[in-house]
Amino acid sequence: MELTISNNDFLEALDEISSVDIDEHGKNKLSLFMLKINANAFDYQNLQNTLFDPVINYSLSRIIKDNYKNKPGLLSRKAREKFRDYVHNKGELGELLLYCFLESHLKAPKILSKLELKTSTQHYVNGADGVHYLRLDNGNYQLIFGESKTEKKLTRGLTNAFKSIDEFKRAEGKSGITYEKSLISDHIGNEVSSDEEKQFIESIIYPKQSNDFEVDDAFGIFIGYEIDISDNDKTLPNQSFREKIKQQIKIEVEKRIKHIQSKITKYNLQGHNFYIYILPFTELDKNRQEITRDITS
Repeated sequence: MELTISNNDFLEALDEISSVDIDEHGKNKLSLFMLKINANAFDYQNLQNTLFDPVINYSLSRIIKDNYKNKPGLLSRKAREKFRDYVHNKGELGELLLYCFLESHLKAPKILSKLELKTSTQHYVNGADGVHYLRLDNGNYQLIFGESKTEKKLTRGLTNAFKSIDEFKRAEGKSGITYEKSLISDHIGNEVSSDEEKQFIESIIYPKQSNDFEVDDAFGIFIGYEIDISDNDKTLPNQSFREKIKQQIKIEVEKRIKHIQSKITKYNLQGHNFYIYILPFTELDKNRQEITRDITS
């Protein structure tokens, strides 16, 4: 019994500029998005409006949501309390956006969110930013470990993401893939209630000979970076502005494909599938802080 996904409304706040294969076999996908534009500016309010419900779905387990399904106000408060003080928060928005992309675009249901495991608003659990699974067209599955970075420079964000993935793969003790799978197993009761669902998730985490499918580890990456828009461009007619900014973003991102390929090779990650999502921001620090404040206050 497979888990359900949500958050389809999230994509309504975005335009998909391009989706390209970054290897010859089509294993690795780069999906480039841009916020909707209103009067020659990114529409952050529109994005915020689509994030209120995903905050709940991302922050809380399915069991908790079911327990509070008749108390929407209390449910919303419990989800918002999971986030740290937005003034000091530089990572959680990226993690939330990665979750939204994996569920709404890739159609990969969440198995585990690290936000669920925080014992206080200042405590973090090491490892992947979240874990999802994906059913492939051939009937096999992928267990997708999330990694998000929001950096002003796109190249730095990509570099740090792949460095973190390498460290995650090589980690031992209370981090790394083996530990991550044990976390899922230990907390599976938070996400599913029926024995059938538990057995299904366990069969993905720890494949058995009796399975009629194969499972491979994969990675989902979100990169938020800062785009510079000239004052002259801001004076363009609205449609001309949209077209120019889309082209600017497309050029900036596709120039980094070789950099991505080099990192996959450098860290010996060729056996994995990668699902990479990139979204530019203007005034990254300011808007990241304001979005996080508004969706969690």
